[in-house]
Amino acid sequence: MFTICLQALSWLTFLLATILLGAWLRGHRSKRNAERVSRILHILFWVGVAPPGVLGVIYPGLTQYDALLGIDHLPKLTIMLVFGSICTAGGLYLFFASNVSLWFIGKGANAFFFTQRLVSGSIYQLTRNPMSLGLYLFALGTSILIRSTYLTFGTLFLVIPAHVFYLKYFEELELELRLGQPYVEYKQKVPFLLPNWSSPET
Repeated sequence: MFTICLQALSWLTFLLATILLGAWLRGHRSKRNAERVSRILHILFWVGVAPPGVLGVIYPGLTQYDALLGIDHLPKLTIMLVFGSICTAGGLYLFFASNVSLWFIGKGANAFFFTQRLVSGSIYQLTRNPMSLGLYLFALGTSILIRSTYLTFGTLFLVIPAHVFYLKYFEELELELRLGQPYVEYKQKVPFLLPNWSSPET
């Protein structure tokens, strides 16, 4: 139960920090402040949120949560295994494709090494947040594949909503302040999360 409580607390802390720092940035708008506050939130995520998730792989183990909580596993259905496999594979593709685009086109990375310019091509023509979508799909797909009720519902009702809130409330403002008008125009053309499969403009 310790790991479960730690995971919930870490996400709630990250959510609270997003609210507070997002509100502060709205009152102190500048590129420099956007970079500083973004680094704080990234540190909080990688130091506060990621370790409890990694700890859960070791203890109690990804397949042990349901037994620890006294709840049933998800049913073993072929369609769920297929869906989980598609989500996991698709998530990995989006994660790696987005990182490659950020590195080679944006001349930066996804966390502490900020991109030097807007990335609007490649996978970013379909969705503004392919990396986040990839992580959501991977987490959901893996949870379904191991038939964990706790991880599946935790991903759907805590992890994804909390991170989507971070993207909408904080990161979009931070990108506007760092990248300026090109990002504002890009945001008007490309959907927030779910891909636009129509022919993108070149």
